[in-house]
Amino acid sequence: MATMHYGRGYVYSIQYHLVWCVKYRHDILHGEIDVDVKALLRKIAVDNDILIIEMESDKDHIHLLIDCKPQHVIPSIVKAFKGVSARLLFKKYPELKQRLWGGHLWNPSYFVATASEHTEEQIRSYIKSQKKK
Repeated sequence: MATMHYGRGYVYSIQYHLVWCVKYRHDILHGEIDVDVKALLRKIAVDNDILIIEMESDKDHIHLLIDCKPQHVIPSIVKAFKGVSARLLFKKYPELKQRLWGGHLWNPSYFVATASEHTEEQIRSYIKSQKKK
């Protein structure tokens, strides 16, 4: 169930389902890289005062269900997640740059949808099922 948050003079509950893919849909999100990207995304979320409610990957894409403040702007959130994670993963795994021509880890596009108290549980179940397909 979505949590209500209280700001100064306002009440909010904002959740987004975010999905983005690895450039060229290469299957790189497994093993140590998968563990590291999730740890990085959690750290980026904490640094930006965003709560990751649910997260899972499936070889070439990643799903997040996040809870954020009204001050957060979707393009900025996505830029932080994708930009910082790519930079740090390339630093730790330089061989990824050779595998992904041009040195881009993530596809520039992404999917975003709002979640409501009626859809949050469906989205959570869908994200959890990603590796089980």
